[in-house]
Amino acid sequence: MRASKRSLAEKMNAYVSSGYPIVFSTKYRRPTLTKPNREEPFKCICGILRNKRCVSFPVGGVEDHLPIVCSLDRSIAPASLVKDIKLGATSYIKEARRFPHFSGWQRGYGRQGAHHRRKSSLEEMIDLQTENEVGFAREYVA
Repeated sequence: MRASKRSLAEKMNAYVSSGYPIVFSTKYRRPTLTKPNREEPFKCICGILRNKRCVSFPVGGVEDHLPIVCSLDRSIAPASLVKDIKLGATSYIKEARRFPHFSGWQRGYGRQGAHHRRKSSLEEMIDLQTENEVGFAREYVA
């Protein structure tokens, strides 16, 4: 029997099946991502995730932080993805000039693994905190 030329990685699914909640905040957790323009950077972030071959669930956030839930492409390290998101979103925010008090992102990020069956509850969490403007410290510590 002849061995296949395709590697095992090529035969396997190209995405990590877990949804990864990734959270990062504005510099000093200042409430600078104000309404009504808050949706604009979220669209930019969705585009970055698409370009990185990551499957994104709805991106939302509040004035002082962004929670993102996505399945990572197998070739993407979470830290590298967060760096690219922060750089791209910062560039977009500065060019659009919609958030005059935005001065950047806080160093680092928070990330937890989550099973794909929890995807709907993660999406609900993002929707709920967006609706209720839950602050970063209270939501992330809980």
